[in-house]
Amino acid sequence: MEIKTFYDARTFTLTYLVFDPDTRDAVLIDPVLDYEPVGSKVWTESVGEVLAFIRNKELRLHFILETHAHADHLSGSQLIKDAYPQAQIGIGANIVLVQQTFKQVFDLTAGFATDGSQFDRLFVDNQDVHAGSLSFKVLNTPGHTPACVSYLFKDTVFTGDALFMPDMGTGRCDFPMGSARDLYNSITQRLYTLPDETRVFVGHDYQPGGRELAFESTIGDQKAFNIQLNVNTTAPEYIEMRSARDKQLAAPRLLFQSVQVNIDAGAMPDANEHCQRYLKIPLNVFRPRGSGELTLEKCAGT
Repeated sequence: MEIKTFYDARTFTLTYLVFDPDTRDAVLIDPVLDYEPVGSKVWTESVGEVLAFIRNKELRLHFILETHAHADHLSGSQLIKDAYPQAQIGIGANIVLVQQTFKQVFDLTAGFATDGSQFDRLFVDNQDVHAGSLSFKVLNTPGHTPACVSYLFKDTVFTGDALFMPDMGTGRCDFPMGSARDLYNSITQRLYTLPDETRVFVGHDYQPGGRELAFESTIGDQKAFNIQLNVNTTAPEYIEMRSARDKQLAAPRLLFQSVQVNIDAGAMPDANEHCQRYLKIPLNVFRPRGSGELTLEKCAGT
């Protein structure tokens, strides 16, 4: 089994292509669609790099896997599937919880399905999945979102936003239905119970201190050196730290655009009669009240 890594520096996102060089069976994890909010520009540089590699190696792509509905980049899964229609887009079955929540946030039409049917496969915890000569186990690792999963290929696990590199820590937990307690349990009871030599590939690397890009560690390294959650960290310590840290974080720059597309399996909104597509962006308007206090401005009658 070999792993080809693609890095999108704009969103600090890692995309992984797992493949067997002998049989040419392959699985893709967390592809990126390039998006710039100024001008709402979409382009396909990142997808193009992935497709060029797959074609050059003449790989047979079985799955396009999402670790969760990302809040910081748009998924390139639909464009990959356009090129490889036989590949199935898969995600954790709890994506339905995220869809139900954000259907209301974005005031999506009544026809927007919240049963996960936009995806080809909805994976359940501990499910074993085969992709030609490759196989992987699905591990539910909620906390960052309720639908997060990690993918375990023998001695290698792809953790999405649950774990980052040890000098970065763990994913944030302040999104709707996120939970620091759940993430603590996911890491300590699911990921840290894997053998210490298990290779860990993370979903993002923000290169703290300006260091060079890094994306691979081991479970042993994480247990010993993760600055936010090591093997000696208690649940109350982690929850207090994570909650305080999350209050200091700004919302992801592409939050509304990303989630709106990604809960729909990476599909763009339908075009109108003028062939124009639109994303919905909720407007949070605040007005001063009293001595500088801020309060959300409500519509009349609410």
